[in-house]
Amino acid sequence: MTEPKTYDLFIGGEWTRADNTDHDTIRNPATGEVLARVAIAGETDVTRALRTAQDAFPAWSRLVATERADYLYRLIELIRRDTEKLARIITSENGKPLKEARVEVNFAIQLIRFAAENVRRLEGNIIPGSRPGEKILIEKIPHGVVAGISAWNFPLALTARKLGPAVAAGNTFVIKPHELTPLATLALAELTVEAGFPPGVFNVVTGGGATVGNALVVSPITRLITMTGSTPAGRRIMAAASEGLKEVRLELGGKAPFIVMEDADLEAAANAAVAARFMNCGQVCTANERTYVHTAVYDAFLKRLREKVAALKTGNPLDDTTDMGPKISADELEKVDGMVRHAVEQGAKVELGGKRLTGGAYDRGNFYAPTLLTDVNGAMDIARNEVFGPVLSLIRVRDFDDAITQANDSRYGLSAYMFTQNLKYIMRMTSELNFGEIYVNREGGEAAQGFHHGYGDSGIGGEDGQYGLEAYVDTKTIYLNA
Repeated sequence: MTEPKTYDLFIGGEWTRADNTDHDTIRNPATGEVLARVAIAGETDVTRALRTAQDAFPAWSRLVATERADYLYRLIELIRRDTEKLARIITSENGKPLKEARVEVNFAIQLIRFAAENVRRLEGNIIPGSRPGEKILIEKIPHGVVAGISAWNFPLALTARKLGPAVAAGNTFVIKPHELTPLATLALAELTVEAGFPPGVFNVVTGGGATVGNALVVSPITRLITMTGSTPAGRRIMAAASEGLKEVRLELGGKAPFIVMEDADLEAAANAAVAARFMNCGQVCTANERTYVHTAVYDAFLKRLREKVAALKTGNPLDDTTDMGPKISADELEKVDGMVRHAVEQGAKVELGGKRLTGGAYDRGNFYAPTLLTDVNGAMDIARNEVFGPVLSLIRVRDFDDAITQANDSRYGLSAYMFTQNLKYIMRMTSELNFGEIYVNREGGEAAQGFHHGYGDSGIGGEDGQYGLEAYVDTKTIYLNA
């Protein structure tokens, strides 16, 4: 058996040992197999990475925007070349089916490509002054050193989502991937060397949030913090960053409503509802967490859902025929199971699933059955708290007003879905549904040129597209007189 690889920290374009000898053990959530051992950075290691990025910033920021973009284009070609290798790394450390991991690699490419293509569109303004001959120049400038903190559910795409716009805009970058899934980011670090990135432009410090993440946030070197993760973690980061008056961008949890009206294409809606709930074992911030169905079509829709959920194949994520892999960890598995059991205690009915999968290969991983719950109502905990797992909760609604009211009754405001052919419903939805992004008559999956952002407990700021790219620059105002 091959000995698992040991990874050091990636600082200044090279692998460098951490000050301590501790390592995280990275395991395959489908098999329990040890994949690698990864260095755990200490506070001094984080400071070293930040200082290295700070030293690299002046030369990097002075490059012409298209020169910085050229490095990203070279990186894109290397990612494309290594698509299968990267997809297998993602699947092995995260557990998502290989076919979904390939989609994630492509999404990472699209995110970096958008930043490279659009960095010249970071445009300032010239405004007439208030004195004769004066002009007021408003210039877009990079922040300096950007710190990224990433989640485990999309280990490559979330790093790419932050890396692309950060370095395209002229910043240098230090990222902490999640301690459960650092391998895709470490593989990307190797590719930045091959792409010729100047030392210090991209750095990776691995380890837990309490030490590594906090050190990134509180350091006076860090000027912008971009984080994807849970709402409680986001609150802690915002509080820690307030001491230094840092700019913070937080993409946090979600509790997306999925609304099916009486005139919806039920087959298309059922396919989308299942895709939006069970992709990545339900571990997606935009996932369909609450399915609201008009009473006139409730029974017909339930029949379709039951058939489609029952047909999902759960198993080895490296098998191309697998539809759903394991939960990321045993703790996450127990959390979801506990939420389902509590929902049943509160009156929900288990139509399908509702239990851990056991026997054979299932015993080595964190597998939970695709679950369909009915008799759910908005007062139940499972309808209010983020599940982040393969549990579809079906809720009956009387009409459009009832659907909108229940959908908006949430502390989250990231994503929502609606299936209808009624233009009046669609027009009202645009102003009455309080979510940052809404998918109409389609499954989820944000586009690199869109803007991914939420309200309330779903975070502040946003990612992607031109609006997301603008977050990675600051402004400087110059009153110009001859």
